Amino acid sequence: MAACGVRIVEDDATGPEITALVALHVAAAHSVTPAQHAFALGIAALRAPDINLWSLWEGPALLGCVALKSFGDGTGEVKSMRTDPAHLRRGVAARLLDHVIAVARARGWRSLNLETGTDPSFAPAWALYRRFGFVDCPPYGDYAESDHNRYMTLALAAA
Repeated sequence: MAACGVRIVEDDATGPEITALVALHVAAAHSVTPAQHAFALGIAALRAPDINLWSLWEGPALLGCVALKSFGDGTGEVKSMRTDPAHLRRGVAARLLDHVIAVARARGWRSLNLETGTDPSFAPAWALYRRFGFVDCPPYGDYAESDHNRYMTLALAAA
């Protein structure tokens, strides 16, 4: 993806573009994961004080989004990572993941976690996370073991 005209901005989760992309993300998660095991956050949840949301834009077009939830203990969680379907295979998710990892490191966090689905449609996401150094881990926080969820973590080395 060319850098010209592409920018990552902290998003207040109020615009129509981000609202639509997050709704798509939640609907997609619920289409392949039973409701009690789908943990995709809706737009209102992304406005919580312990969550930061970023969106990636190219000119007026929203390409994707990602959120970072702080657990307040030197760890956090990647949430709501989504690329607009019109912009798949352009490096959008990699750029967003790189951004939240850099933010977590700048905050001095020890680790960054994520929860994703086990449906085969999540395979591209698993590959991306592994490429960035994430490894499988047991459930963390309030999550429980399930055939529908996969948990991954990234140890953040001190800079």
